[in-house]
Amino acid sequence: MTTVQVNGMEIGYDRVGDGPPVVFLHGAAYDARSWRPQLDDLADEFTVVAWDEPGAGRSSDLPKSFGPADYAHCLAAVVQSLRLGPAHIAGLSWGGTLALEFYRQHADLVRTLILADTYAGWKGSLPAQEVRARVEGAQRMLDAPSEEFDPTLPGLFAGEPPAAYASLLNAMDAAVRPETMRAQLLLMAETDQRDLLPTVSVPTLLLWGEQDVRSPLTVARQFQEAIPRAELVVIPEAGHVSNLERARDFNRAVRAFCRLHS
Repeated sequence: MTTVQVNGMEIGYDRVGDGPPVVFLHGAAYDARSWRPQLDDLADEFTVVAWDEPGAGRSSDLPKSFGPADYAHCLAAVVQSLRLGPAHIAGLSWGGTLALEFYRQHADLVRTLILADTYAGWKGSLPAQEVRARVEGAQRMLDAPSEEFDPTLPGLFAGEPPAAYASLLNAMDAAVRPETMRAQLLLMAETDQRDLLPTVSVPTLLLWGEQDVRSPLTVARQFQEAIPRAELVVIPEAGHVSNLERARDFNRAVRAFCRLHS
């Protein structure tokens, strides 16, 4: 693990391989370990980085009143510490929302964007009724007694969670910090990045699970229409966490896109 210091916080990340940098941003309730198949597979051609965002994994706790721009500034410190210039920035779900905010704040550090099964914030991508239902469900989950707390969000996979990653998923669940998750989900409910999408000028790959029910293909089409020249790749038989459920297809698409634009 490598670390950087940002405003008194320690931010941890994994780095493997050599070549153009590809930086992966995990979803809510996950950490850098969720990118294990990408770290293992892509390091033969790229410098592959997976961070633990503030409040997750090996990084410091999330400060109070921490907003999307604060996450972006922490990520900037990670990218700059690589000393490899602008990076391919790849985010899944909440991580994709952070990738967009990073582009807003630090476009000079972005070579391309890879947005997987994500949102322009819940407010920017989902009907208001659905946002309310998710907030209410999250509140019930977070208000449960500590011994009953289960951070698993519904609809993450098209089928059963991949057996190969069962122990990994359990370990990440056990490491979730409830206050981090509370802050993330509230930020998702409040965030609307639709104004940003038409301004994206770097090559953009939209990578979506065909059976994603959390961020359905209708959201992918919204992104495709709004971001100039965005490319959409749909992964068959994959749900929301497409990088684990269909890792080979996910990695193939990332490799081809980054190779083309490196």
